[in-house]
Amino acid sequence: MLRKCLAAGATIVLSLLASGVAAGAPLKILGFDDSSCQAWFKSKDDPEQRKQYVAWARGFLSGHNYANQSQQVTDLSSGTVELYIERFCRDKPTARFIDAPYRMSDQYSGRDAPISK
Repeated sequence: MLRKCLAAGATIVLSLLASGVAAGAPLKILGFDDSSCQAWFKSKDDPEQRKQYVAWARGFLSGHNYANQSQQVTDLSSGTVELYIERFCRDKPTARFIDAPYRMSDQYSGRDAPISK
């Protein structure tokens, strides 16, 4: 019974997601009030905030792996994720640090190109 309920729930969620994509709904990123690289730089002196940012990025990459099982990002340490975001923000200081995991998924999935529909 539980399995049937979970399957039905998954079907509903997938239907809603598909209808949102088909309708051209904007992608909603659930993250932080300030997702700028400037916020990333400021978090250097706040280890708890920095941990939250890195954990969010790792969660994003896990979501990528779930959605793109044939092109998964390899297992990355928190230190690797942090270093990647640091470099990304240093190179693009006006960008959002949450864009770094997008680029990581491009690079570390073996795709070496942005995700396309």
